[in-house]
Formats: sequence, structure tokens, C-alpha cells
Amino acid sequence: MAGVTTNDVVVPGTEREASNSLPDVPDGARNVVLAIDGMTCASCVARVEKAIARVEGVQEVAVNLATNRAQVKIGPAVDLEAIRDRVERAGYSAQVTQREDARAIAGEQREHVERARRRFIVAMPLAAIVMAVSMLPMVMPALHHLEMRFAFQSALLQFVLTSLVMFYAGSGFFTLAIRNARHLTADMNTLVAVGTGAAWCFSTWMLFGGAHRSGDYTHALYFDTAAVVIALVLLGRWLEARATARAVGAIGELVTLAPAYAHRVSPDDRLHVADVEIEYVRVGDLLQVRPGESVPVDGMVVDGESAVDESMMTGEPLPIEKTAGARLFGGTINTNGSFTMRADRVGDDTALAAIVRAVNNAQSSKAPIQRLADRVAGVFVPAVIAIAALTFVGWLVIGGVPVANAMLNAVAVLVIACPCAMGLAVPTAVIAATGRGAEQGILVRSATALETAAAIDTVVFDKTGTLTHGRPEVVALRTAEGIEPAEVLRLAAAVESYSEHPIARAIVRHAESTGVGRLPAEGFRAQVGIGASGVVSGREVQVRGADPGMLRSLDHGEPWEPPVGAGLVAVVVDGAVSGVIALADTEKPESAAVIARLASMGITPMILTGDAENVAAEVARRLGVDRYVAGVMPTAKGETVEALRREGRHVAMVGDGINDAPALAASDLGMAMGTGSDAAIAAADFTLMGGDIARVPAALHLARRTIRIIRQNLFWAFAYNVIGMPLAALGLLDPMIAGAAMALSSVSVVSNSLRLRRAR
Repeated sequence: MAGVTTNDVVVPGTEREASNSLPDVPDGARNVVLAIDGMTCASCVARVEKAIARVEGVQEVAVNLATNRAQVKIGPAVDLEAIRDRVERAGYSAQVTQREDARAIAGEQREHVERARRRFIVAMPLAAIVMAVSMLPMVMPALHHLEMRFAFQSALLQFVLTSLVMFYAGSGFFTLAIRNARHLTADMNTLVAVGTGAAWCFSTWMLFGGAHRSGDYTHALYFDTAAVVIALVLLGRWLEARATARAVGAIGELVTLAPAYAHRVSPDDRLHVADVEIEYVRVGDLLQVRPGESVPVDGMVVDGESAVDESMMTGEPLPIEKTAGARLFGGTINTNGSFTMRADRVGDDTALAAIVRAVNNAQSSKAPIQRLADRVAGVFVPAVIAIAALTFVGWLVIGGVPVANAMLNAVAVLVIACPCAMGLAVPTAVIAATGRGAEQGILVRSATALETAAAIDTVVFDKTGTLTHGRPEVVALRTAEGIEPAEVLRLAAAVESYSEHPIARAIVRHAESTGVGRLPAEGFRAQVGIGASGVVSGREVQVRGADPGMLRSLDHGEPWEPPVGAGLVAVVVDGAVSGVIALADTEKPESAAVIARLASMGITPMILTGDAENVAAEVARRLGVDRYVAGVMPTAKGETVEALRREGRHVAMVGDGINDAPALAASDLGMAMGTGSDAAIAAADFTLMGGDIARVPAALHLARRTIRIIRQNLFWAFAYNVIGMPLAALGLLDPMIAGAAMALSSVSVVSNSLRLRRAR
């Protein structure tokens, strides 16, 4: 996978990916995304997956209940209409889309929430009236005589109101159940429709048949059961929809970071600015960005200056100064200045679009842990219907109870067993975790990567650019007797300020950070492999490689031991050695804390580097790492990782360079630094944006917490059924209580997943 390179972040995304939300696949295969309508539970997911998998040429399929999307990998000769036809024959509808559209998904979620809210608002007051009319005479003896006097009118009111609840507010259950029946399938809607429909039909028959003849409506009607169960299930659907919308909200928040309009500057008249929709911005356009606005696309500052908040890209809270020539990224926030930029990447080529695609792909993937739920869901609904039928027959024949009592127990079995929670247990947790990860600068490739990360017990770090800055820094300065260090540094920086060599840049940075001031130099000369020279304040100054004799001239009575692994340059003034500067690649300030954090999590840190043994040993000592391997070539890095895995370790590799790609690919989990190469990111399961290695333990902690919550979700999803169904079959669970418990199971599972949105 290629990458979008930024000042301090590389995120997945290429022109190839711009037309598809999934990475390309070999052998002429392709990936398509289907928007599925009509799914309500885990058994729906299993049915849709089976239907699509039966189409010849389909290689892989993953269906996500939370986003109502199916990702399908197909061969080159597969007809998409055949897939859609097979889905419709299974009782659902499918719409082929070019890619996962985050805005469309967010809009569908809002519409779903509003539709569920309207239906519940209609159902609940009507059900409450039915309940009051049915139950109040039992708890308030003063109303008993009114019930006896107006028994038929009371029963008729319950019939009318319950019918409105069922066939208006709850019509979706019956519509989908009928559609399922036509296709000889069954799902959660079937359970609700059969259960409440049985109570309604029996009560209606009694109202206009048996009870009407006897005049006894008191114990023969169960309209309240049907109405309240429907209302409670609709309440659960509404709360579930709200919670699910919050779980997928992170992707919507990312999409809205990009503004809807841009201020386009006329190339012929810079004073003429027109507002255009972001879709019409083209590469090369000049755009004006005003204070407080979002940067519309990726590009470069051509005029003006400001500070830009890039926290959405890098996770760093402090705004970054931007002047002419600085890179800009769509969705970042301009704070206080105004500038003109040139658009370099637009539409699906921007870094923000790449992040959205990465999160979308992860949210639509399926974790291996979900296989258990899928297997159960495939046979769950038919099994429940069979258990409900056996419950009815058992109570009627063996228990000797009236038909009404047997029917109520069967209804309770049907209602308590609705498998909504089972279908939402895994995807809502994955969606919440990947969304939260994106907010914290952690891009997760797939749900499988999350599950793998949760089992990691060994983290192997590349040294250069990962634990260290990846560039030389001044670490020591030794001067000749009687010469001030500041003077040596000032002279060296005066000469090196004209050079772009990494060592020269390091000396200049150090001089600026120590405030020694800058002197002008004349006659600058650079000799490749030797050094640089110039005239500073009338003195001839050379900055060149140091030899042992130069070090001995600086002994001052005792030998000077330069830092281990440091490179040495001498500052020669008018032919005499005035000082020696030691430079080395230094550790990042947070590296030691990251190593300590991993150790506290029970994870073994390890360093893998191509550097010399003494350098690796010194870095390992300073960081508190017990195990390291030095002097390894890129291919040997991969072999080292494979050897660790053969020891039974679950290994994560953290790297940032092309030479890390073999080790990233060989590991159980590849983690690429966001400042790294495209090759490293292509081999990685996690991308840590901004180059902050503190995100390594954060990512592993997020993965562990996600899998823990998924297991909790699956436990409760199964527990509700394992506990509830026997109680219902034994006649110990009223259908209304079963309806409330079923709604609570879905809401509790999604709410538990939402805790990941607050993960720190």
C-alpha cells in the first residue's frame, strides 16, 4: 500500500484505493460493498452471508449488522445482479455501492434512529392505556364494578388500541416476518410477530367468539401482553439505534472535519475570491483559508502565515506554525492567521479521506471471535420456534393448563429469545474501538488485528527512528584548555549554517537551542567526505572529522571518553584544534516511559537494530531493555521475529523504515510509525500517526480492552437466552417481562461497547 506523506505523519491511502474502500486483490478479483436493508439480528447476518457465499465466484464475504454493509470479494466473472438477486431471495434487499460512504452511513443511522423513535412514541402511550384498562380494576377494587358493567366496551377499546400498536407502530415486525415466510426463513422479526400475533389472534377470537358468548372478558384477553411487548421491543430498537449511531459516530465526525465549501482565488485576479463546493476543487487551485476555518484539501502554503491545529492528524495539541512552502492537510484547523494555499490532493486522495477509508475498512471487517456468534445465530431462530412449539404442546398436553396459559408461555419463549444482542456484540465494540483509535492517532487495519493485538506478549522495536529520533544530535562538547564551549559552538555553527548536511543541521540546532548567537561566515567551502570551512570574524574555521590525535590534545590532564557510539567532529581554528563535538542519534524523551509501561502490562520489550553491538547495548541499558539483537540485515530482522514466534511468543513489530518491512510482515502484529515509509505501512496492521511511540502501549491497551468487552457482550447476549428461555418455558416469565429483558439485552450490549469511546 502506498501512503500519503505529511510533515510528521504517513497514513494509508493511494490513488488505487480512491475508487474502492478495500485494497486491491490479486488474480483479477475485486471487492464490492453492498448496502443491505432489512437486517435486524445475528441470524439475519448469517443468512445474508450464506446467500452471498452461494453465488459462484464469491471468494469472501463479511456482513456488518451495525453499519448494514456487506463487503464481498468476488472473481472477475461474477455478475453483481446475481448477488443482489440471491440476497433478495433470502428476504432482504441489496444495493451495490462504489465504496463505503461514511456520510451515507451516518445519514442512514440518523434516519433509523428517528424512525425507531417515532414508532416507539406512538406505541408506548397506547400500550400504557391498554395496560391501565386491563390491570387497574385488579389493583383498584373500586373500579371493579365499572369493569363488570362495561366489560365489552373495555375489551373492544383494548382490541382497537392494540391493533394500532401492532399493525401501525409494529408493522415492520409483521412485514418482515411475512417476507421471511415467503422465503422459508425466520429471524427476530418472526419471533416477535409470531409471539405477539398469537396473543392478539387468541384474544381477538375470545373477544368476538368464546368470551363474547360467555360474557367473561376478565381472564380471557391478552391484548395488554401483545401491546406492551411490541412497545418494549420498539423501545429497545430505539435505544439500540441511538447507541449504535453513537458507536459509528467517530467516522461521521472524521468526515465532517472537511468543510463543505472552499474560497477559490482567481489565478488572474488574486483579489477575486469565489466560494465553491469542495467537490469542485481541483489540483492546482489557489484557495484562501481564513482564521478559524478548516483547511479544505491537502496542499502547500504559497502566501501568508498562520498556526494550524493538526491534532486530528497527529494527535499533538499544540498548533504548528505554517509559512510559505509548508504542507497542509484537509480537515486541520487554521487558528489565527490567513493564508493562500495551492491544492495538491483533493477528494479521495487527501490524507483525511485515507484515514476515513482505513477506519471504514476496519469497522466493516469481522473478528475471528465473532464466528461463535455467527454459528449459533445460523440455527438459533428455527430452534427457538421449535422450543416454543414444544412449550405450548407440553403445557397443553402434559401440564393440562388452558390454551391461553400454554400460549402465554410459548409467547414468552419467543420474545425472550430475540437474538439482537448476539448480532451486535462484536461489531459495535469493533466500531467503537476503531473510531476511538482514530481519534487518538491509532489506525487499525481490521478487527482481526484488534484480536491479535490483545494477545501480544512481546514487542520488538526497531531502534533508529522508532525509539530514537533517527537523526544526529549534539550529545557532548570537549574544548581545548582555556577555550569556552560557547565560543567553539558559535564558530562551528557559523560555518555549518551554510550546509544542509545532517551533522551541520544538528550543530546549528544545538547552537540555537543554547542561545550562543550566530556569527556571519565568509568564503564557505564544503569538501565531500572531509568537512566544511569558512572565515568567521577574520579567523579560518574548519569543521571536520576528528582523529585520535585530536582527542589526546584535549585531555586536560585526564583522558576524555566520548559517549558510546557517538560520531566526532573537530572544530579547527587557525590550524589549532579548539574543540571536538560528539554527535549521536538520541532516544526520544518518551521511549523509557513506553518501555516501562509495556513491562507493567506484562509485555516483554526488545530492540532489533542494524547498529553495532556497543551502540545497541548502550541504548538498551539507558531504556531499561533486557533483550536486544544488533547488527542484523533487513532479511535477518524477519528471521529473528520468526524465531521469537517459534518460541511460542506472540510478537508485535514496531518499525518505520523499508528495512523493517520484512520483520513487520513476519510478526503476528505489525505496527508502523506514522512518520515511516510506505513499505513499512503496507506491511503493518496498526499505523501510529505522528511518530509517537507512546501510542504503542495505548494501541495494545485499546485492543485488550476491546476483546474484553466483546467477551462480556457475548457472555450477556448468550446469558439472557440461556437463563431466560428455560424460565419462560417453565411458565416463570411473563411475556411483558420477557420483552423488557430482550430490549435490555440489546441496550446493555451496545452500551457496554460504548465505554470504548471513552477509553484513554
